[in-house]
Formats: sequence, C-alpha cells, structure tokens
Amino acid sequence: MNHDLDYDRDGDREDALTPEKVMHQLQTNLDKEEEMMRSYLMLAEHIHDNDVLKNRLVNFAEGNAKRSRQLIDELSQEHQ
Repeated sequence: MNHDLDYDRDGDREDALTPEKVMHQLQTNLDKEEEMMRSYLMLAEHIHDNDVLKNRLVNFAEGNAKRSRQLIDELSQEHQ
C-alpha cells in the first residue's frame, strides 16, 4: 500500500470523526439493522419447509443487531 497517497499522511486530522459523530452513525446503523432484523424474522416465520434457512435468518438478524448494540455500549462506557 502506498502511504504517500493517504489522506492524512501529513498528520492533519481536520476530517477526523468526533466521538459524537461516530456514535450517531452507529446508532443510525443500529436502527437500520433492527428494521432488517424485523424483516428477517417475519420472513423466517413464513418458511415452513427449510428449518436450516429459517434458523440462519433468525440467527443472522439477531446477531448483527446484538453486535452493533455491544459496540455502542462499549464506546459509551469509554466516553463517560
């Protein structure tokens, strides 16, 4: 990787994200993931002939939202 082309090679951090902006983006993403989780769970409820797919949809939906919540909680504790 050519680090001479990095946007911050001069150490200037004018475009660095504040903790508040990071938390806002994570919360926005969590909201989307929770909506997707509801969609996946509703889809799983209508699958009757493929238990493997049904379980994978449920686990996928719950896992993504759970990991996002954990990350938000961890960052919240760091900034208290």
